[in-house]
Amino acid sequence: MPVESRFLALLGPPMSGKGTQAARLTQLLGIPQISSGDLFRDNIKNQTNLGLEAKKYMDRGDLVPDEVTIGMVKERLHREDCLRGALLDGFPRTIPQAEALDEILVGVDASLAVVISVAVPEDVLVERACGRRICRTCGQSYHLKFGPPKAPGICDEDGGELYQRNDDKPETVRQRLEVYQAQTSPLVEFYRARGILQEVNGDQTIDDVADDIRQAVNEL
Repeated sequence: MPVESRFLALLGPPMSGKGTQAARLTQLLGIPQISSGDLFRDNIKNQTNLGLEAKKYMDRGDLVPDEVTIGMVKERLHREDCLRGALLDGFPRTIPQAEALDEILVGVDASLAVVISVAVPEDVLVERACGRRICRTCGQSYHLKFGPPKAPGICDEDGGELYQRNDDKPETVRQRLEVYQAQTSPLVEFYRARGILQEVNGDQTIDDVADDIRQAVNEL
């Protein structure tokens, strides 16, 4: 494993914008973005052993066990395109997953260089989620405040009806945030204790958040 390889992790609650920032950061650093959601989709689509195992749990509405998720991450990090490093988005989610990640990286003679935590107040997250509307026909996404359609309730692209997903309703959003706080927020203290945590204010423009993340990475 080259000395210059850099592995980073990006933490943040739902609607914090970390997916957008992850895409920007991987372009800047020239390393792959490894999203847990993408790993699940790819493994299930390609019918890998891990994908088939994950699908059994998902079809029952059960949580996929850590060992399955960790197996997917381990396989992905051993690919050639990760020789220079990678940005982990959506993994780890829990302390046991973080400990497993340590072991995976030791196996490729590496370690996490920095963990970036994108912090956004809960009321802002709820506003972001509850204002989202999706076109029923083409799937185009809008936001009533930050990116509204030209005509209320109508998609600019094909004139389809816009609707609010159940996941974007206030009670569901707050429930998702509670799960995040219980499972994932302890990682902030876990990595702070290691001295590799960089906290970024996510309640800014996309460009300002990106600038703060870039500065945090450049301080490595």
